[in-house]
Amino acid sequence: MDVTEDEKSESYRVTAGELRQFIERFERLDAEKKDLAEQQKEIMAEAKARGYDTKVIRKVIALRKRDKDDIAEEEAVLEMYKEALGM
Repeated sequence: MDVTEDEKSESYRVTAGELRQFIERFERLDAEKKDLAEQQKEIMAEAKARGYDTKVIRKVIALRKRDKDDIAEEEAVLEMYKEALGM
């Protein structure tokens, strides 16, 4: 059973349309991601303007994403290392 040129052309159009949809969806998400990053930047600028230390805020945000047991273990090891170095 041979595939006609019309069938090949129709298959290509369907595939191209689907590919275009994937690409356009990805591009929309990329634009949203850029908008979100800009909003996060504005939040940090506002916090800094109000006197907050943005470096510490970023650390707090990172800590809030982590498991409490992992944090406690890391802090215990850090304290042990600091003691060993006389800090």
